[in-house]
Amino acid sequence: MKKISIFGSTGSVGTQTLSVINAHQDKFKVSCLSCRENANLLLDQVKQFMPIKVAIDKIDSSHPLNDFCKKHSIELIVGEDSSHVLSQYNEIDLAINSIVGSAGLIPTINTVSNSIDLALSNKESLVLGGHIIMPLLDVNSSQIIPVDSEHSAIFQCLHGEPENALKKIILTGSGGPFLERSLNSFDTITKEEALNHPNWDMGRKITIDSATMMNKGLEVIETRWLFGLGAENIDIVIHPQSIIHSMVEFKDKSVKAQLGVPDMKVPIQYALMYPRHAPARGETLDLVKLGSLTFEAPDLERFPCIQLAYEALKQGGSTPAVLNVANEESVYRFLDGEIGFMEIPEIVERTCESHEWIEHPSLDDLFRLEIWVTDFVKSFESRYI
Repeated sequence: MKKISIFGSTGSVGTQTLSVINAHQDKFKVSCLSCRENANLLLDQVKQFMPIKVAIDKIDSSHPLNDFCKKHSIELIVGEDSSHVLSQYNEIDLAINSIVGSAGLIPTINTVSNSIDLALSNKESLVLGGHIIMPLLDVNSSQIIPVDSEHSAIFQCLHGEPENALKKIILTGSGGPFLERSLNSFDTITKEEALNHPNWDMGRKITIDSATMMNKGLEVIETRWLFGLGAENIDIVIHPQSIIHSMVEFKDKSVKAQLGVPDMKVPIQYALMYPRHAPARGETLDLVKLGSLTFEAPDLERFPCIQLAYEALKQGGSTPAVLNVANEESVYRFLDGEIGFMEIPEIVERTCESHEWIEHPSLDDLFRLEIWVTDFVKSFESRYI
């Protein structure tokens, strides 16, 4: 049985990963689980899967998870950055990093440094530290298997293809809930409207990123690190139906696409089972019933975050990391009702322009930048709130 560790087990990808594992109990053993503070759900997961180790950043001393772990000799790691400690455990076969945001960086680094294969949903790891992470793969004989639907699609399309055959990658995006909304009304977008994605069931942060399309911008940067292409060879196409999850163009002009219903369990299962396409439950794609697929270029006035991400990738150095943290903090401020929707790209742009650029940021540099960016974003005063 394949021994699995899940960082961020109580989030959207984490819970869906456990659902897939539960459907294939003969193939997997859940060894480790971690979350930030959802102790109630974590306790339910621990009772069901009985891992060896559990980590949680925040928990009340009286919570029953404490006694349950003690009774069943399950090691419970408690404290800020508990997932960092858990990720040092190396007696597993595959780790799934589904932590949200920059907090996923250290678990990614620790996992690949321990020569463990990583199923990566935390794109922020590569946006922040791709220049640190990718060299570790060869040194430690580990690999990254993408979990995001777009990068899983690219990964599958390139499986078995010569490395020098690739010319271009085409990332698809639905356009989110505001593809058809009048630009004149963007200043009045509410949290509830932004969280109402038309196709995908995701966590709050990534759902807002999908509404601004910063998610697609971050995916461009992630694509650069995973597949080795420059910004000029990574395109974005709006595809509202979310059926084609991404495409690759080869040097002979042929294009290969991966299609499927918009269900995160599909790329999750592929990452768990790689390189097998194992039988799965769920809806089957019916192209006749679907009728048609449509495509259009992204509107950069409507979605300025896309352009900000391309500019950050071209500038390189510390700018992608600053872009990522500034966006993360701005999204949380929007969710907390402190800024308007269209102030997210404004803050991100201002932060990128204001920071002191570093050509080759070290891990310590990234930590210092995170503190500076967080303070800078918090100082922004909204015009609307």
